[in-house]
Amino acid sequence: MTSSLSITSATADPALLDLPWQLPLDLWPDQYIAALPKGISRHLVRFAHLSGHVVAVKETTDEMAKREYEMLRTLQRLDVPCVDPLAVITNRTDAEGEELRSVLVTRHLKFSLPYRALFSQQLRPDTATRLVDALALLLVRLHISGFFWGDVSLSNTLFRRDAGAFAAYLVDAETGQLFEGGLSNGQRENDLEIARVNIAGELMDLEAGGRADEDLDPVTVSNGIVAAYRSLWKELTGAESFNSSERWRINERVDRLNDLGFDIEELAIKTTEDGTTVRIQPKVVDAGHHQRRLLRLTGLDAQENQARRLLNDLDSYSAKYGRKEFDEEMVAHEWLARVFEPVIRSIPRELRGKLEPAEVFHQLLDHRWYMSQDQNRDVPLAEALSSYIDTVLRHRRDEATVIDPPTGAITMAIPIVDAPDEDWRLKV
Repeated sequence: MTSSLSITSATADPALLDLPWQLPLDLWPDQYIAALPKGISRHLVRFAHLSGHVVAVKETTDEMAKREYEMLRTLQRLDVPCVDPLAVITNRTDAEGEELRSVLVTRHLKFSLPYRALFSQQLRPDTATRLVDALALLLVRLHISGFFWGDVSLSNTLFRRDAGAFAAYLVDAETGQLFEGGLSNGQRENDLEIARVNIAGELMDLEAGGRADEDLDPVTVSNGIVAAYRSLWKELTGAESFNSSERWRINERVDRLNDLGFDIEELAIKTTEDGTTVRIQPKVVDAGHHQRRLLRLTGLDAQENQARRLLNDLDSYSAKYGRKEFDEEMVAHEWLARVFEPVIRSIPRELRGKLEPAEVFHQLLDHRWYMSQDQNRDVPLAEALSSYIDTVLRHRRDEATVIDPPTGAITMAIPIVDAPDEDWRLKV
């Protein structure tokens, strides 16, 4: 490595100096490489080990690496789901002094999957639809922030499981632009058309390779992002008028937005001169309504649907054990200590890389419900947990990093907390 190497990073990590920057990315020795699944990219991308974590290294131009690094940092400040930019490496040269391409380094998003790794054999229509719905929500959030993507696709997105749905994260921001005054309708429509065409092409590629269910219609699924986007955009930003005697509809609109996972920062309310008609319009909305409540009450950081499911169980616990009159934070701490944490500690060590803890808990609640319906009795949580571990979780592949064909990967260690002798708490 020559002395001309330049590293720009918001996080000081000396281990960056230990990677073989003097070699072209495609010639990096196996000892540095983490064999994780990756999506289709116009640039060479490889995963590498760094300080006990995994990072994605993308070769690109000096200008594009710096631009994308700054764009991803900006999106993070706007609380938009995206990968974490770690560093830009420029002024690379090989042993002979020949210039090498600059690289962008981002952290691997744990428990995330490219769309091609979300199925073992064939992509089913319902899975494809859920992916598109997640991408539509991400696109709405980006557009609300004033971000024009310019290359919307499944390949440029990572997905994490979210209580039966998926949460989408932006991976590639090199074509994106941020407009402080917001996007025009034409810019939004342009992104939508790009999304529709790209998704259809990606699904047709799977279909041609025999990797899609025969019932999957790429055109129908790709058109679904347009419908899902328009429905969300209208609900989040559209004006609504009603008779002044129906003022309850203001709260109803707020509740609908909360159910979608959004908070209203400002609500514009106007009445006609005679006071007979009320017109409301949310001006700014923030995503993560349930995430923020769960984090505030318990310290758990989960996806939006997972947070909603955990909060529902917390509310049920409060009602079942007569805690409605108690302080909400105190009840949440009790639920965390007596229900959630004992469940997670009871997962065998070798299975803790299968799914995120919040996803495990969500699936356990589903499993318990189906067992109760099948056996026509209220199945205790501990009994449901044993069944879930043996019949469901044990047979899943690891998603902390994903393993096995067709994507080939390694398994990363998950931090383990030793369980105390308090398993009795599972009886609640």
